[in-house]
Amino acid sequence: MKSFLAEFKTFISKGNLLGIAVGFVMGAAFTAVINSLVENVIMPIVAIPFGEPNFDSALIITINDAQIRLGAFLTTFVTFVLTAFVLFLILKAYNKSTGSEAAGADTEISLLREIRDQMRQGS
Repeated sequence: MKSFLAEFKTFISKGNLLGIAVGFVMGAAFTAVINSLVENVIMPIVAIPFGEPNFDSALIITINDAQIRLGAFLTTFVTFVLTAFVLFLILKAYNKSTGSEAAGADTEISLLREIRDQMRQGS
């Protein structure tokens, strides 16, 4: 038990907990922004043909006293897909602005060349 606590103390002191905490808080705030964009801007546009901002009250199947709310599930699913798409677009724009895509491709090509050269030397 004592070694476990010592190991935990080492983990805490070596890890960058402040950085992790800041990342977590920023991630939560970013999630709120993306959710607001999807729920308040994009979903109402998607739902225009139905006359409602979401599908929650549509597609309800009632059997005896049980309600199967397919519309609420559809709203959640569409929100998930749109959130993923918006996040994809944001990350794509970020990577393009920072040059991360090109740098990643260059790194992969240079690594493949190094492997090729080492294989040639070894054979």
